Amino acid sequence: MLPTSKKSVIKRRNTVANTLQAAIDGLSLILVTGGLVWNQFGIITPQYAIMLLLLMGSLAVFFDRYGIYRLNVSFTVKVVTLIKAWMLSLLVLVVIAFASKQGEYFSRLLIAKIYIAGCSVHILLHLTFYYLQKSWLKHGAERENALIIGQGELASYLAMKINSNPWMGQKVVGAVTDAVTMDVIAGEEKCEPQEGELQTLGDIDSLSEIIKKFHVSTVYIVTSLESSNLLQDVYFTLLDNHISVHWVPDIFSLRLVNHNVNEISGIPVLTLTETPLTGTWLMAKLLEDKILSSVILLLVSPVLLLIAIAVKLDSPGPVFFRQERAGWNGKTFQIWKFRSMRVHGPESGVVKQAEKGDPRLTKVGAILRRSSLDELPQLLNVLAGDMSLVGPRPHALQHDQEYSQRLRDYFARHQIKPGITGLAQVRGFRGETADVSQMAQRVESDIEYINNWSLWLDFTILLRTTVALTGKQAY
Repeated sequence: MLPTSKKSVIKRRNTVANTLQAAIDGLSLILVTGGLVWNQFGIITPQYAIMLLLLMGSLAVFFDRYGIYRLNVSFTVKVVTLIKAWMLSLLVLVVIAFASKQGEYFSRLLIAKIYIAGCSVHILLHLTFYYLQKSWLKHGAERENALIIGQGELASYLAMKINSNPWMGQKVVGAVTDAVTMDVIAGEEKCEPQEGELQTLGDIDSLSEIIKKFHVSTVYIVTSLESSNLLQDVYFTLLDNHISVHWVPDIFSLRLVNHNVNEISGIPVLTLTETPLTGTWLMAKLLEDKILSSVILLLVSPVLLLIAIAVKLDSPGPVFFRQERAGWNGKTFQIWKFRSMRVHGPESGVVKQAEKGDPRLTKVGAILRRSSLDELPQLLNVLAGDMSLVGPRPHALQHDQEYSQRLRDYFARHQIKPGITGLAQVRGFRGETADVSQMAQRVESDIEYINNWSLWLDFTILLRTTVALTGKQAY
């Protein structure tokens, strides 16, 4: 039956505490910024008033992006996240001021004071809320009993997260096994659960009795793909017991790439694989690549000229090496590099990877590879839009075909533009991949990068690249 309600089924649970905290954050930002500007000029100028509005807007976007009011992490991690959100918001203001040519109206020292004071006040406020909320929930709040239907790693992980997050107002009393799980464990000797383990309270047939015995008010159904047919019967049983029901499909046995939950006209859509570069984030990545690659290319142009002359004088052949590679969504492009080997063709039709002490290397080429300077012409690929400064390294098409047959999730790395450098490279997973496990490590890092992509991650990878690309794996 198709949905008839116009109400969206996708929603966020905003608690009173989170709403209050967001309001206090906004008020504190107005007071801090307004106070510093008033102290400096004795008046709130129109330029600073507009700046304050833009700062509040950008902070709201990045606070939402990083889930500042929804994080269930240590306070140290939350502080780091707050600092990142403030830094990116400040970067947005700098870009806007530069693009609108309004930078001359602002004091750099005052902006620095606003950043330090505003970020510090937010950290202090969140620390205060953290301890007040923790104390209130510990001493005054009664938590509802929750039950999990299903077993396995996801069920245990969900129970741990609920129990360690006291402001959810719930505690997991145990689990009920579904029919599939019971078939597996039938006949096995039952052991007492260890501390922290999810206790099994019974099977699905005794669900109603367990709910009444433990005064359960909320149930989480954790189903694997093969046992999802149980959902309908269990759901109606829970309805009869006036229980809040949450469905947690166990999809994590699959290789997920930037997974999320969306909606199409009120219909929930569980996305298993998607590029993180959509909407404004695609534009942000594009601006990052165009601006930084243009600046870098301008700065290193004398070096490029010297390298080109050295390559030409060192051995006969072209200055540049060009080869077809697969990029975003598998679309092919011609990659640019400085030629580091003597001119040769594939051996028996096989494209051979460069290896340590490769006899095909020229004298200049060996130096270029050790310093990774042979990659600099790929700045042209970035400007052309085929590549990004940061992303999975593109491989020869023949190697793509070879490793895609040996690693099932190999092509997941094509969900984002390939890069001159990437997370795998700064971790040392570069150079020859003689063993498939070496390529697996590279793919693992590439998918981790896609799942966690942000401008901040790109920035940190670029900083680490200056050291990593001249390491022992460079040849």
